[in-house]
Amino acid sequence: MELPILFHRGLCRFAYDAHHKTVLDKKKSRKRQMRNVFFRETKGMRMDLASIDDMEFFDQIARSASLTEAARAWGKSVSAVSKRLSHLEERLGAQLVRRSTRRLSLTEEGSQYAAGIKHLLRQKLDLEDSLFYQHGNLQGRIRVHSTPGFGRSHIAPLLSEFLIKHPTVEIDLELSPLPLNLANPTFDVAIRVGALNDSRLKARLVARNRRIVCASPEYLQQHPAPEDLVDLESHNCIVLRENSNDYALWRFGESGERFVRVSGNMISDDGEIVTDWCMQGHGLIMRSAWHVDPLIKRGLLQQVLPDIPTPEANVFALYTSDGQLPRRVTAFLDFLEKHLPERMFDHSG
Repeated sequence: MELPILFHRGLCRFAYDAHHKTVLDKKKSRKRQMRNVFFRETKGMRMDLASIDDMEFFDQIARSASLTEAARAWGKSVSAVSKRLSHLEERLGAQLVRRSTRRLSLTEEGSQYAAGIKHLLRQKLDLEDSLFYQHGNLQGRIRVHSTPGFGRSHIAPLLSEFLIKHPTVEIDLELSPLPLNLANPTFDVAIRVGALNDSRLKARLVARNRRIVCASPEYLQQHPAPEDLVDLESHNCIVLRENSNDYALWRFGESGERFVRVSGNMISDDGEIVTDWCMQGHGLIMRSAWHVDPLIKRGLLQQVLPDIPTPEANVFALYTSDGQLPRRVTAFLDFLEKHLPERMFDHSG
């Protein structure tokens, strides 16, 4: 007879019938081994909503912008999620969510319930984290958010290396160019490059970086390299449109006290496209050193204005400040700080 499998925070637990009671008498080490085996075999399967306790279910609801988003997280239909939510509200005797076709919002009772279960779930995770750490293991899910370019180039490979060292950890990586949702954060760690504008999150410096101005050798053969900032006015500058900043304003000096409003006939919100246009000889770009340094080493780009300093655009790991960080998150931050800088500027391979 097949055993029903219950999913709980990435760890698989068994529900045994009475005639399976003898399994429970096995040694603790055997139980841990079996649990890890089934975690690996079932990872990625759709979750049965019936196996998710009410607190974890509503925590996901509260962090979602709509029932559709919550349903997508579990791989279930919207109707199934709505039915489960209705059963929860009926059991509690209170309406928790105001529903609409495009979005959902929490009622006063829903907000109170969401705040309470968030605290309880954090305590539960910290307890499980502590128990596993006593045996030399890290466990639980780490939700990481990053921009697409930096995430693909560096964060995803480092997460792979981290998982090799800590195979009982579960990784959830989201790549998006959109601003972080600070009202309902869905991440444990968010990686950001550049100045930080919000004090609601704690920040840890994990790598140093600057932005530099570059051009292709072909472009510089046809246009004399600029020698001062005023010379940028006579060059075609390819502009990267990102965030809500004044993207046509290129800043110089240690603290960005000098700036030039550049212009050109090419603008994009994709960093890879902007860099490709530059390598094809269309103009100058101002990009992070981590991005263009390997291209400079290969002779595909050349730095211009090297004697004029530019402000730092360091790499930070952001996280919420509500309580002590789980050991798995702290371990990942330590891992990033140790290995990210050498990876960003190591082009030996």
